[in-house]
Amino acid sequence: MNYYRKPVAIDAEKFDRNLCGHPTHLYRLTNGAGMEMLVTNYGGKIVQLLVPDREGKPVDVVLGHDSLDDYLGTEEQYFGSIIGRYGNRIANGKFALDGKTYRLRINNGPNSLHGGPTGFNFRVWDAEQRDDATLVLRYTSADGEEGFPGELEVEVTYSLTEDNTLDISYRATTTKPTVVNLTNHSYFNLSGEGDPSVHDHMLRLFGSKYLPTDDTAIPFGTAEAVARTPFDFLDWHEVGERIDKQEKQLLQARGYDHTWVLDKEPGTFGPCAICFSPKSGISMEVQTDQPGVQIYTANWLTGNMRGKGDSRYPARSAICFETQHFPDSPNKPDFPSTVLLPRDTYESRTTFAFSTVEIEDEEL
Repeated sequence: MNYYRKPVAIDAEKFDRNLCGHPTHLYRLTNGAGMEMLVTNYGGKIVQLLVPDREGKPVDVVLGHDSLDDYLGTEEQYFGSIIGRYGNRIANGKFALDGKTYRLRINNGPNSLHGGPTGFNFRVWDAEQRDDATLVLRYTSADGEEGFPGELEVEVTYSLTEDNTLDISYRATTTKPTVVNLTNHSYFNLSGEGDPSVHDHMLRLFGSKYLPTDDTAIPFGTAEAVARTPFDFLDWHEVGERIDKQEKQLLQARGYDHTWVLDKEPGTFGPCAICFSPKSGISMEVQTDQPGVQIYTANWLTGNMRGKGDSRYPARSAICFETQHFPDSPNKPDFPSTVLLPRDTYESRTTFAFSTVEIEDEEL
């Protein structure tokens, strides 16, 4: 099968703007081993991520746009973005901390999603390119921004290693007790952006439990075992193999949009997921120190907006691996805490390691 689509040439000048007094640019990272990444400091968005396929050809494995204007006008505001101050949802846009109730701005039904309507994905970050393979982004979130307490100093570092790994590290400090949950929201298609579906992608998840949600995507009850459900990816399965099962959790989300609880010791760095495209031969292994991963199969994309090179991105044309703490943790004392105190430093790290493999059917 000739799946290959040549990556779109991105014009860096189309990202040179001034947004409310803050300059935006496009930054290029390379590692000398066939990997290249373009990042804009508007939202810290990964605009393009090129990795070699089984024939050594570069494949752009993330969805996005080829101009800042398109990002500003898109119906999908999270493509490749840094997400914060709190990734995922907080129920009813409120939580209590030290006896005080904080009310957040609502932007997803009754809930606050991904930090609110002007979260970190909308902010212009200060950028420092340390070398060809490393970009450091910094942003100061004001006390009270989107309703969150404390001034939060955030630093996110993107690095490309010589073994074709994207390493993302996060660091934050606060002036007041607050809650923090940072992640990246890249939309991956390992057959190349513009490919219409990830249903054929092979997936393993290192989580034997997941969090069922109500009809507003807030977890309820306790984590449930994935065994004998469409959420069981402990062994290899195609993403689309069971996604259309007449199962309540899948129906209300239009596919997968759930948190898997990872099978590792809390706070340790370890395996999260492996995803593989049979078309390109590209494999991506995700490792993290976070307790969970939100798997989202781009269920709400419509195919209407303009992607890179006039691509159209229909529903399920990508899969997201949002490594993070659990949704609504500030309101659920049984979940791992997301509270950050002024005397402490928030730190987390996630890696995406790319390689090419040949997998025979009997091995899956």
